[in-house]
Amino acid sequence: MATPPEPPPSPAPPRRVAVVGCGGISRGSHLPALADQHGRARLVALVDLDAALLETTADEWGVPGRYTGVADMLRAESPDLVVVCTPPAAHKDTVIASLDAGAWVWCEKPPALSLAEYDEVRAHEGERGPFASYVFQQRFGSGAEHLRSLVERGVLGRPLVGVCNTLWYRDEAYFEAPWRGRWDTEGGGPSMGHGIHQMDLMFSLLGDWSEVTAVMSTTARVTRTEDVSMAIVRLESGATVSVVNSLLSPRETSYLRFDFEHATVELEHLYGHDNSHWRWTPAPDGEPSPGTGPWPPPTDRPSSHRRQLAALLDAMDRGQRPPAGGHDGRRALELVTGMYRSALTGTTVRRSELTPDDPFYHAMYGADPTAATAALTHPEATAHV
Repeated sequence: MATPPEPPPSPAPPRRVAVVGCGGISRGSHLPALADQHGRARLVALVDLDAALLETTADEWGVPGRYTGVADMLRAESPDLVVVCTPPAAHKDTVIASLDAGAWVWCEKPPALSLAEYDEVRAHEGERGPFASYVFQQRFGSGAEHLRSLVERGVLGRPLVGVCNTLWYRDEAYFEAPWRGRWDTEGGGPSMGHGIHQMDLMFSLLGDWSEVTAVMSTTARVTRTEDVSMAIVRLESGATVSVVNSLLSPRETSYLRFDFEHATVELEHLYGHDNSHWRWTPAPDGEPSPGTGPWPPPTDRPSSHRRQLAALLDAMDRGQRPPAGGHDGRRALELVTGMYRSALTGTTVRRSELTPDDPFYHAMYGADPTAATAALTHPEATAHV
C-alpha cells in the first residue's frame, strides 16, 4: 500500500506586534503596512503618552492592548516585534528596552541622535537576534532593488558621478512642534531628519563613503539647527557625489542621479517611487535604447513601509539581521555626522575619523550646541523674530 503524502506544514503563527507612538507616521504608514501583511503580523498593542489619541487610534484599528508606558506594555504583551514611531529623542531608550525584552525592533528615522547612541543600541542585540532595524523604505521599491542587482553584477560598470538631492519645503509653522529643530530632541536639521532617506538609498546602491566636505547654514527658518546643507562626498568606489538637503525649496523634489560607465540612471520623486519615476540613459556606445537593455524591471512594486516590513518579517523567519540594520543601517547616520563635523569645523572629514574620542561621535553639534547654532545662523534667519 502506498505511503500517504506528508501533510503540508502548518503556517507559522503571526508575529505579535506592538507600535509605540500614535502620531501621523504611525497612523498613515505603519498601521496600514501591518494590516497588509496577509496574516504574518498581528497588532496586539499600542503605546502613547496621549491617552485620548491612544484610545482613538486603538478603537479605529481594533487594537486590544493600550498602554501609556513602554515598560508596562513589554511586561504585559511580550511582543515579537516593536515598531518605534516616537520623536527621535525617545528612540534609543525605547529600542534598548524592547531588545532587552526579547523583541525585534523596527525604528523610524533617524536611527539615533548620534553614532554613540547607535552603537549603544547594537550592544543590546543578540548574535541571532533580536535585532534592530530602521525605516529606510526608499531602498525597497522594485526600481531600487533591480538597480542594486545590476550594480552588484557589474552590468553598468563602475559608478563615477552621483547627485543626491532632497529639496523639500517646510514653513515656519512646521517648527512649532516643541521637539523639532533642536539638537537635543531632533539631533539636527534636514541633513538628519529628511535627506537621510535618499542618502541611505544611495549607499544601499553604491556602498560606503570615505570622506566628506560640507557647508551648512540656517538661512530662513527659526531653528537651532541648519535648514540647508551641501556636501561633496567621495565613495570608497572612487565615485564623487554631491548631496544637497533643503527645507526651503517651494518646488519639492527628491532627485538622485548615478552616472556609471555604461549608463546614467535617474530617480525623481517626492516621498515614494515606482518604476515610472526612474529614467535610464545608456552611454552612446552602450545599448541602443532603454527597451533593449536591462531596464525597466520585470515587475513594478512601489517603495513603501509595507515592502520593508515584509523584508523584516522574512529576516525574522530566517533568524538573520534584516536590511537597514547593523552597519547597513549606520552608513547614512555616519555621513550626517561627518557633514556636521565638516561644516562646523571647516575641514574635510574622513569616515575613519568618526571614533569615540571625537566629540561629534557623541553629538551632531560636537562639544557645544550653542556655539554650533551660532556658527550656522545667518542674520536674516532671525531678523523677523
